[in-house]
Amino acid sequence: MDTPLPEPLRQRLADGLATLGLDPALAAPLLDYLALLLRWNRTYNLTAIRDPEEMVTRHLLDSLAMHPYVRPGALADLGTGPGLPGIPLAIARPDVQVTLVESNGKKARFLREAVRQLKLGNARVLESRAEAVAEPGAYAQITARALDTLAGILEVGGHLLAAEGRLLAMKGVDPVEEIAALPAGWAALAVHPLAVPGLGAERHLVEVGRAV
Repeated sequence: MDTPLPEPLRQRLADGLATLGLDPALAAPLLDYLALLLRWNRTYNLTAIRDPEEMVTRHLLDSLAMHPYVRPGALADLGTGPGLPGIPLAIARPDVQVTLVESNGKKARFLREAVRQLKLGNARVLESRAEAVAEPGAYAQITARALDTLAGILEVGGHLLAAEGRLLAMKGVDPVEEIAALPAGWAALAVHPLAVPGLGAERHLVEVGRAV
């Protein structure tokens, strides 16, 4: 699938990927995804960000900044919206089987089309609310980019995690108060500062697991 996006955008993404320790060749399939998102967004309003350069930073590179902490195996991306961070992770990490969980019908339709066009054999779409996914303990990891507080994510998706599974929650500033409000039986295992190429704002990844 050819992308009509300008070459400087491809180079900017490739440079960002290299900074994150990823293969710059991933820029091609990631820009295929971005081109599809831009096309659908004109009709379906899938994301409020419409500028391609801003999408490279705030959607693609921001999603991929967490990749060093993602383990091989099954990952459920809850409330994925247009596929963030799930689709960039599926593109960059073929060792991860990504389930894209999204209850909004138009977004789920976009996700199915993206998985088909991008030929992502390691991604699937579940059109469902997270709390209604009947796959208890099926995932080594769940993630959520902008879904809720840590406690809220665990309330709707904690049942999906295997016994030693991890919630990988993407946050802005270090969410000290959210960590303090974790429900009984859960604990923050690590808080990783993330450096997103081109993004001036703070980003953190919080790893949460069952308390020992």
